[in-house]
Amino acid sequence: MVLDLLLIALAITLDPLPLMAFVLVVASARGAWKGLVFILSWLLCLTVVITLVLVLTGGEPPPPKSPPSTAALAAKLFVGVSLVGYGEHRRRRLGGLRARGTRPAVPEPEPVSLTSEMDRSTVWSAAGLAVLLQPWGLVAAGATTVVEADTSHFTTWIALFGFCLLATSSLLTVELYVVFAPTAARVRLLRLRAWLTRHQEQALVTLCLLLGCWLVGRSLYQLTS
Repeated sequence: MVLDLLLIALAITLDPLPLMAFVLVVASARGAWKGLVFILSWLLCLTVVITLVLVLTGGEPPPPKSPPSTAALAAKLFVGVSLVGYGEHRRRRLGGLRARGTRPAVPEPEPVSLTSEMDRSTVWSAAGLAVLLQPWGLVAAGATTVVEADTSHFTTWIALFGFCLLATSSLLTVELYVVFAPTAARVRLLRLRAWLTRHQEQALVTLCLLLGCWLVGRSLYQLTS
């Protein structure tokens, strides 16, 4: 369980789409406060999902080969297959565009106009944005893994806390950078966003295929062993 949670949390924190949006949030007026609300909303989503799973399981993993255990593994397999399918779809699309000598339809970054739009947003908008941009497919993979959690062991709580912390680590890093070096952070983070805009397709394909294959392999092994 711990290794699966570690890999899923790593994929969540490396997802370029939420990070690109978060950069715009913290680069706007009152960005540090909006970023903090974004992170709290992000963590709340993870906490709610984990809590719901633990309530359903009673904090105890279902017996091996039992219907609940098989259903959880089947759900994890479905998520893995979906990630592989999504990653392969985007890979083929990207390969087709390259074969025709065209680039993916990625808009040119417009940091000034975009941050101006964010300047007019509120902290509640930042909270809602965190919910919308949560990579729910990856969170679902985490939920199917939390089914195996045994809350009678203290190490399980450490693993769950580590999952939430690692899944939020990229956002926390950006937030701390903005708090302690706001002027330099704004310029460098907008450059980072421009770089992510150019490479987001490759990143998404890699994350989806690697994690999807891992989940499929793990699920099939546990279902057949």
